[in-house]
Amino acid sequence: MALYILYESASGYSLFLAHGLDEIGQNTEAVRGSVADLNRFGKVVKLAAFSPFESALDALNQCNAVSEGQMTDELRNFLELTLPKVKEGKKPKFSLGVAEPKLGSHICEVTKIPCQSNEFVLELLRGLRLHFDRFIENLKPGDLEKAQLGLGHSYSRAKVKFNVNRVDNMVIQAIFLLDTLDKDINSFSMRVREWYSWHFPELAKIVSDNYLYSKVAKYVEDKSQLSEDHLSDLTDIVGDEDKAKEIIEAAKASMGQDLSPIDLINVKQFALRVMDLAEYRKKLYDYLVAKMNDIAPNLAALIGEVVGARLISHAGSLTNLAKCASSTLQILGAEKALFRALKTHGNTPKYGLIFHSSFIGRASTRNKGRMARYLANKCSIASRIDCFLEKSTTAFGEKLREQVEERLDFYDKGVAPRKNLDMMKSAIETVESKDTEMDVDEPANEPSAKKGKKKKSKAGAKDEPMAEEKLEAVTNGHTAPEEPKSEKKKKKEKRKLAQEAEEEKNEPTENVNGANGFNAEDGTAKKKKKKKSKDENTEDLPAASEGNRLRNNAEVTVSIGKSDPLVSMDSLLRNSTWYSVARSKLCWANMGLFW
Repeated sequence: MALYILYESASGYSLFLAHGLDEIGQNTEAVRGSVADLNRFGKVVKLAAFSPFESALDALNQCNAVSEGQMTDELRNFLELTLPKVKEGKKPKFSLGVAEPKLGSHICEVTKIPCQSNEFVLELLRGLRLHFDRFIENLKPGDLEKAQLGLGHSYSRAKVKFNVNRVDNMVIQAIFLLDTLDKDINSFSMRVREWYSWHFPELAKIVSDNYLYSKVAKYVEDKSQLSEDHLSDLTDIVGDEDKAKEIIEAAKASMGQDLSPIDLINVKQFALRVMDLAEYRKKLYDYLVAKMNDIAPNLAALIGEVVGARLISHAGSLTNLAKCASSTLQILGAEKALFRALKTHGNTPKYGLIFHSSFIGRASTRNKGRMARYLANKCSIASRIDCFLEKSTTAFGEKLREQVEERLDFYDKGVAPRKNLDMMKSAIETVESKDTEMDVDEPANEPSAKKGKKKKSKAGAKDEPMAEEKLEAVTNGHTAPEEPKSEKKKKKEKRKLAQEAEEEKNEPTENVNGANGFNAEDGTAKKKKKKKSKDENTEDLPAASEGNRLRNNAEVTVSIGKSDPLVSMDSLLRNSTWYSVARSKLCWANMGLFW
């Protein structure tokens, strides 16, 4: 059996025929020995066909398809044109060797070409990769390397390409910087306290907040110059008049030593740097909240922006977090404790980073483990929704948060929580309702309103001549005569009532004949109508249509009743016009019902 080898290069598709395989017996070791020597390898493999790519974009598309195991139309046309044609009902006398098993299975499914991917084929492909430039004629040195370099760069850029608004790497960097700033601001604030406490030690007990302490130290500078005139400014800084008065009183009787002006300037500048860092930390926190609402809105709504960002940063990305099982997410951040417990055969940790969530703190001591397990389950669901949902919404996160709240009430009060299926259905309904509200376009309603106005105006124009005719009739001193169709309707109604009375008296067998007679009468009525003039026919149209509708209803209910009595009952009850006729024994007999 002949063996063709498909080789995908940066310049195009090439097909090689491996001949002389009987001499080496498809021995992998023999192929490895002949790969390095072009003279020996050239006797085993020969070029059968080559199809270059049209452009760099075409090469990128083909490379992406091959990496995903998909056969493109270009590759299919190339294989069908170059490979030997197989007659219907016969097995092919060749096989195709490919590097990717997924691509081979796809080719085999679509084109019915037998494919193989084994060590022998991979060794042949290794030799082709090594000597490919020797098989292609009119190939300048360096062209293949340039094509490989350009395709490699474009393929890497396409793989790294992402949505700018959903870059989880920004969240990872922001949460790292936020944690670093918290540590730095705390250490710098302690340094400001120690430094300025040499001059004003009583201030540290009055003002406990680090940011406010730096602000007050920057404003006061020299305590000896602090007086009642600075009370309003101190009140604005501290936010409490009593505290401001206490600071002024403490400055008057302070036990601290005096500092030189140069030292006070350095303390002031350092306090200013600490204030700037604290303000930048607030801005960075707002930025993190905004990015989390864009990237993982449901996870942020469930567990909070900071804890959700820490989970994403620890997992490496939102995709990695979505791949984690809920049991892995539960102890994410407690790896040292886990391996120590496994090594010492102790108790494994119950929670990791999710311990910082408020739900764990609100749970009782005996329910903290249960709450951590349940919360990790919901976080896993939220992360997968955020990762794979195209539209950004917080509906699922809010519903999951409600479930966690209900679980807390269940542990404390015993109130049964709602099921996850019901909560997800309600979340999907809210998302769909929001989508429909967004799709509604107000300008689209304006033409319909205009059309309605036009219809009303037309209807009014039609009604006006009718009203005028009625007024003319009244002014002439007599009312307009009734149309003859109303008298005919009355006569038909009397006939129907008489027929119903007769049918109720007769037996079911006679009722069947009565039904046929009823149809016959309708038929005679039709014949009579045909003999009338055109004017009378136009007047009798409503009555004829009504008679046809009654007859059609009778036929439909009888046919339905024979197949399904319940359906006929429902249709009879819905049609009030036919209900009076259906009460008779005729319908019950035809439908096969005996009450």
